[in-house]
Amino acid sequence: MSESKTAAVQPPPADGATAPAIRQNPMRTWLGGSAGRNLGLALAVVLLCVVGAATSGDRFLNLENMLTILRYASITGVICIGMTFVITAGGIDLSVGSVMGLTTVVASLTAVQRTAGETSWLLMVAVALAVGMFAGLINGVIIAYGNVVAFMATLAMLVAARGAAELISGRRTQIVIEPDFLSVMRSNFLGVPLLIWIFALVAAAGWFLLNRTTFGRRTVAIGGNLEAARLAGIKVKRHIVWLYVLSGTTVGIAGVMMMGRTTAGTSTHGLLFELDAIAAVVVGGTLLIGGRGTIVGTVLGVLLFSILINVFTQNNLDTSVQQVAKGAIIVAAVLLQQRFAVRGTRRKGAL
Repeated sequence: MSESKTAAVQPPPADGATAPAIRQNPMRTWLGGSAGRNLGLALAVVLLCVVGAATSGDRFLNLENMLTILRYASITGVICIGMTFVITAGGIDLSVGSVMGLTTVVASLTAVQRTAGETSWLLMVAVALAVGMFAGLINGVIIAYGNVVAFMATLAMLVAARGAAELISGRRTQIVIEPDFLSVMRSNFLGVPLLIWIFALVAAAGWFLLNRTTFGRRTVAIGGNLEAARLAGIKVKRHIVWLYVLSGTTVGIAGVMMMGRTTAGTSTHGLLFELDAIAAVVVGGTLLIGGRGTIVGTVLGVLLFSILINVFTQNNLDTSVQQVAKGAIIVAAVLLQQRFAVRGTRRKGAL
């Protein structure tokens, strides 16, 4: 017995010696990483599609309904791309819905449409982008240089942008009548509506920016540890400003898409879109506390909610039930985030 006990006890490593490395299960590591989380989301999307096919049959599976799902997801999805960058850096933007309403109102003003008719329909696009970028710039400067908490700064912009949109429009809906603008925004390419192509291009650009550029790496670093990022030489305040300008840019693009889809500019556009955007980004796997972001996960999160709403609509279920289901999905996603965050902390401590 004494010999076996002695053999079982391993002596501590000598000074300067390296402790044996902790073996990691490759499969568990893969499943716990971004690829595993995205696979889980993809399976959830497939499962929802199976449910839709089982409950609605051909009404759900036909091509027109698939395009309807993607078209519905496209506008919120573009906003979500910008929101992913902001949340990855540890921030939040509650103003995206109101700012989108403001962009549609300003870009659809009679004077703007008349000038666009005399010059080019791209003027309406430029005006919408300028309004979104300017709102994002104000948010970024207040947060970065005014040291105001992002929640409060963007909440103030939410109220101010909605109020400005109501004042400018007189609380009336402005009809978009510029024929070239409507013709382009309602066009198809290879049988797919332009709105879906815009979403795909913005998502691809967002993925490249986050995963293949210094800007993306700095965004993740700031979200992981702002002070460490500052000490590493990153101009944190300037970068935060650019993040909110980026968010404003995606909001401007979404505003253009909304005008094309509804042929109207109104202060009610984008109502509660900020909640849908945050929900899709969080469900997609981007950490609310910052330090980790995923564009692929965001796209899957947007599709998940869009398919969920379509399935409920196809089966004539109450919208209140839809909200309960969305709330349950959000809570489950946050609980999983906390679990992964704790596991990641323990792993780092063990190493």
